[in-house]
Amino acid sequence: MSFAGTKFIWMNGQIIPWEQATVHVMAHALHYGSSIFEGIRVYKTADGPQVFRLTDHMQRFYDSAKIYRMPLGYDRDELVQVCKDLILRNELVNGAYIRPIAFRGVGEAGLAPKEDHRVDVAIATWEWGAYLGDEGLEQGVDVCVSSWQRVAPNTIPAMAKAGGNYLSGQLISCEAKRLGFAEGIALSTDGTVSEGAGENIFLIKDGRILTPPATSSILSGLTRDSIMKLATRMGLTVEEKAIPREALYLADELFFTGTAAEVTPIKSVDRIEIGPGHRGPITQKLQDAFFGLFSGKTEDTDGWLEPVDVQAVAAVGGT
Repeated sequence: MSFAGTKFIWMNGQIIPWEQATVHVMAHALHYGSSIFEGIRVYKTADGPQVFRLTDHMQRFYDSAKIYRMPLGYDRDELVQVCKDLILRNELVNGAYIRPIAFRGVGEAGLAPKEDHRVDVAIATWEWGAYLGDEGLEQGVDVCVSSWQRVAPNTIPAMAKAGGNYLSGQLISCEAKRLGFAEGIALSTDGTVSEGAGENIFLIKDGRILTPPATSSILSGLTRDSIMKLATRMGLTVEEKAIPREALYLADELFFTGTAAEVTPIKSVDRIEIGPGHRGPITQKLQDAFFGLFSGKTEDTDGWLEPVDVQAVAAVGGT
């Protein structure tokens, strides 16, 4: 993944050149991890660029800010439009990734920010392909169970997509890659399955689809939610329940979901082959249904696709 070719970022109400989007070294977020963010994908479709669940992602952005008592200073719909405008300014109509972020900037020193502590808000866009590789989407990836566990309930709120939470993900993912795996899976403090370093996880056994519940210290992902709804409409049984570690090894199929990971099959865990050792039939059906939203093969009955109006933005100069 490279930021090459991305020209503009929106920051604190203005679209500015990429190189001018800087942060002071004394920003609170650098010292104490006080940031929230989102990851959103734009897909190329026959009807032009469409953003997947943009408003839902932005609502979660505001929910994360609420948990951390972080006033953003902009209406949700205003930031939704900024995302669309920025896609066009950066000429990313063939697909892109959007990263809204809010963080506590420079203010008084100290751990606990005051109510009037500065909050900076920015949105960046860039090209980003398959997070775990194009081959991984078809053949599946090799993963391991990490030695690092997820945080316990009522310590750090897992429902908030906060930058500090991803220190855990870094440890999990870096350990996995150091050991030769594509990604790591974390357990909850009770020893049951939580999620991947930055992805939700699904297990398929005897035709039933299982996924850990929100109480397993997961971020309840929007791609996760989409797959659960698509599976139900296909007549498949989906259950949210605690999953013991050993169930991973005995699964017929496993797959990750996430904005970056999309729907990525898992072919082995801790060098134990899962099912046939490649993408299974139910995973493929769910992949086809998911990516069919963007090819037009799957009807978008929920209004998940939000168009980028090329003509409307061009008329006002993309600002």
